[in-house]
Amino acid sequence: MNAAGLKSIDPKSIDPETVPSFTLSSGEKVPSIGMGTFGSDRYAPPEVAAAVAGALRFGYRLFDCAPVYGNESLIGGVFDGAFRSGLVERKDLFIISKVWNDMHGRGDVLLSLAKTLKDLVLEYVDLYLVHWPFPNYHAPGCDGDARNPDSVPFSADDYMAVWAQMESIAGMKLARYIGMSNMTVGKLKAVLPRCRVRPAFIEMEQHPSFGQRELFDYCAQEGIQVIDYCPLGSPGRPERDKSPGDVVDMELPEVAAIAASRGIHPSQVCLKWAVQRGGIPIPFSVHEKNYQSNLAAVTGDLLSDAEMEAMKKAERNCRLVKGQVFLWPGAKGWEDLWE
Repeated sequence: MNAAGLKSIDPKSIDPETVPSFTLSSGEKVPSIGMGTFGSDRYAPPEVAAAVAGALRFGYRLFDCAPVYGNESLIGGVFDGAFRSGLVERKDLFIISKVWNDMHGRGDVLLSLAKTLKDLVLEYVDLYLVHWPFPNYHAPGCDGDARNPDSVPFSADDYMAVWAQMESIAGMKLARYIGMSNMTVGKLKAVLPRCRVRPAFIEMEQHPSFGQRELFDYCAQEGIQVIDYCPLGSPGRPERDKSPGDVVDMELPEVAAIAASRGIHPSQVCLKWAVQRGGIPIPFSVHEKNYQSNLAAVTGDLLSDAEMEAMKKAERNCRLVKGQVFLWPGAKGWEDLWE
């Protein structure tokens, strides 16, 4: 992606200043919606990078990346081109990445971040997350029956050894904020009192059929900003994450009724709900009409109090990303990952 290709703003673009924001405990404002980049099971890295370029031109300013997605080096070329062309300045973007499970060893977190910074052509990331709270690893693109015999259950002591490395990179100013992902209330209660630098963000699965109210409220109580992955119910998620009985959020009657009454797509109802609830959704799409619609959803009319109340009935406790590929020998089922 060359700089010239990023120079012009999309004529249909949304002014980033009109996108609602959330204020962190630090006082900094961050966009209330971003773009995810996990599409490696369905889309080649150039397709994802092209979508990021289009999203930048359209008005997105928050991007959620990770090395395990296999596309950071091409996305980095997009960011670099955007800076060089003058489309955006570095300070305009909020860029997230994560340390993958196979980089939890001593000194590995810094090595992981160094690779990410090189690939993304950055001097720092705005937020660096611990992707999963254990070192359990699976091969890219594996099926749902895959298991690694070296997998282990969550250990607060092991996690804190990783978190100490996260605190170090924060001290080195290589990450402006650090955070956690795929946690539970029990895990947070085990580690938060031991943190010298507390997480500013928690990334978790959240969509209308799976609101994780207890965890969400606990994070709010602790002053931690929530980022929602799978905010649309992730209909394009990998096959390993699909199970009989999974709910399709955009087909839920509560969502469909509001969409029909407003004449909008159900995806926009899901995103309005997420932002009004207080989370930062990070939907992903390589299709221009979809990622444009996603950003437009949160700059338009809000859901009414009655509609937000009706959306509570969409709760089905339907976790979609069950994580069974991370199970350890002797675990009874994916529920063990989530206590």
